Amino acid sequence: MCIRDRDRPVTDLAVLSMTELFPGCLHVLVHAGHGGVPAPGGAAPAGDCYQLLLGVREHPSPRLGKALIGRVLDGRLSGLTVYDALHDPRAAQLLLERLRRPGAEGPLRFECDTAQEVPARLVPRLMTAEQSNSSLVYGDEYILKVFRRVQPGVNPDLEVPGALARQGCHRVPAPVAWFRTTHPFKATLGVLQPYLRNASDGWTLALDALASGDDFTAQAHALGRATADVHLALSSAFPIGAPGENGRTAAAMTERLTAAAHAVPVLQPFVPGLRTAFAALATCDAGPPAQRIHGDLHLGQVLRAGREWFVIDFEGEPSRPLTERRSAHSPVRDIAGMLRSFDYAARQRRPWRPEWARRCREAYCAGYAARAGWDPRKKHGLLRAYETDRAVYEVLYEARHRPDWLPVPMAAIERLAVRGD
Repeated sequence: MCIRDRDRPVTDLAVLSMTELFPGCLHVLVHAGHGGVPAPGGAAPAGDCYQLLLGVREHPSPRLGKALIGRVLDGRLSGLTVYDALHDPRAAQLLLERLRRPGAEGPLRFECDTAQEVPARLVPRLMTAEQSNSSLVYGDEYILKVFRRVQPGVNPDLEVPGALARQGCHRVPAPVAWFRTTHPFKATLGVLQPYLRNASDGWTLALDALASGDDFTAQAHALGRATADVHLALSSAFPIGAPGENGRTAAAMTERLTAAAHAVPVLQPFVPGLRTAFAALATCDAGPPAQRIHGDLHLGQVLRAGREWFVIDFEGEPSRPLTERRSAHSPVRDIAGMLRSFDYAARQRRPWRPEWARRCREAYCAGYAARAGWDPRKKHGLLRAYETDRAVYEVLYEARHRPDWLPVPMAAIERLAVRGD
């Protein structure tokens, strides 16, 4: 467990709250500053807040070697060893037991859907894949997502699946239990949901299809229908945004492009062509009204179990402000994210398979249109602008974190800027 920010140095750390969750386990919220000034009373402090679950023992099990943080030298915990409690099966089981019993522990609040009973003594395992949060699977029946970075307010990964469940949407696993804090601000800390056993994520399925030379259009078409189902349920569950925001959206996209080109010089020759996509957005068909969307939709955020597609991880981009992630956006933004994901998958093998991505894109949009009642392909100006904005974001991300992947979004940049496809 570590606290880090790849783009901003951490200048100071401070404990915001510490609660004994049960003997030998501390729940801690830590403020990580980046050189800013703390906010005045009651408000969330400037910087970031991180959640830690710390095990405290005199002699931890050797099996916890990778989870060890260090030995305390002074204070009331002097002489004890501290470690990441999520790696400890005993602590993980006690956390589940706490979620099964609604109530309070200091500023912490444990709540659940009383209509669903979670069995006791489910065996936990910590998922080891690199994620922005920590996830525990219990008995292959439930999965608990523990948010690492915490922001004031209701996390969309609790708010949205709960609202969709009330709409009767079966495409999203419904929350079973959750916990939150009331101090130093109100915030969601973790969500327990059903675990889709034997499910495969869309990214893995797409790569398997590419490796075996199989067609993926039927799956893409079904995924388009599933996306439309979720969008339709979201439009019923949350208020619809005001139309006519294309001009403001185009200005924001242009601003992001300018900043990205300054940070990644290889982008600069394509800026004039890319700006035409945003200029066209300001004058094109307004398209569907803004609404709540997924916000970070791609093949890694969907699961296929049997013949059904499910959508997961509604948290959005954790680094973005919570108010932005909970606001209304054009559903075309989600569609563009999935189209870019098909392109990413197609470029994982050599020779590159652009025709594979093109067929998947067509099938996905056709599936979406069959369910939603409008065709993304007929909103060319909107789709090009949102896909361009997504590709610009990808260029910036890859240049900072995965330079070897930079050619993938740059190929899309060239296509979008030169041919305007």
